[in-house]
Amino acid sequence: MLHTATHLTVSAQPSPEWRQPTPGAPPPELNGARPRGPKAAVARYLSSVFETSEDECKLTILDAVAADPPRERLLDLGCFNGAFTADLAKAAQATQVVGVEWLPQHAAEARRRGVDVAETDLNDPLPFPDDAFDLVHANQVIEHVRGTDNFLREVARVCAPGGRVLLATNNMSSWHNVASLALGFQPFPNHVSDEFHVGNPLDPRRGLMHADIGQTHVRVFTIRALKELAAVHGLETTSTYVSGYYPLRRRLARGAARVDPRHAAFMIVALAPAESH
Repeated sequence: MLHTATHLTVSAQPSPEWRQPTPGAPPPELNGARPRGPKAAVARYLSSVFETSEDECKLTILDAVAADPPRERLLDLGCFNGAFTADLAKAAQATQVVGVEWLPQHAAEARRRGVDVAETDLNDPLPFPDDAFDLVHANQVIEHVRGTDNFLREVARVCAPGGRVLLATNNMSSWHNVASLALGFQPFPNHVSDEFHVGNPLDPRRGLMHADIGQTHVRVFTIRALKELAAVHGLETTSTYVSGYYPLRRRLARGAARVDPRHAAFMIVALAPAESH
């Protein structure tokens, strides 16, 4: 069953510190790729919708975690600067808060917020023992990982019996991606370059450099594909949440996602180790 959150358990005020860095300036040879005129106005609007939809996804995650029993040991994969990790820990009532972050500058910020950070590549095995965590969280991470099978295998390994895994990512079957393909454009979250955003004239980031190394989306999932791949690696779906609905702003998007969840912008799949479900 697909759910949308009502934001009753957590404050509905997202933090600007949750947001990722702004993409870099385009190189001279790609300046002509930037939207201009009416396309630029559309791109600015979509950029605003994109940011609020990502915030909505995080609020949905916090609601789902706060509605669960307390989870003492939290692992946040791709913890960035630790701002959302700290809010997630409060919602989970976690007393042990561990993060994994690849980039040293973000890891340092997360440590300042009290997160115990392991600096490692999520394409590699996780540096933790089996059954080490009660809640394993990865928001907007799995689409960046080149070895998704190994990633899910490792997630299942470190999640304790009776624990929970939350994976949030873009939904490939969102209407804005379907429409992009129908128009002959590259779907928004499906990148073809490790360096630049290209391929969709309505993309607000078109022509810009990725903000950080490793921000390329390698594999973008439908809801069905993520559930099925997780099941292959011993993780059973317990519930699925959706949020955001392009090109609608927050209030309208909530209603649209409730009516048509399979085409929402983001999905959050809650999983449990199969033997404990």
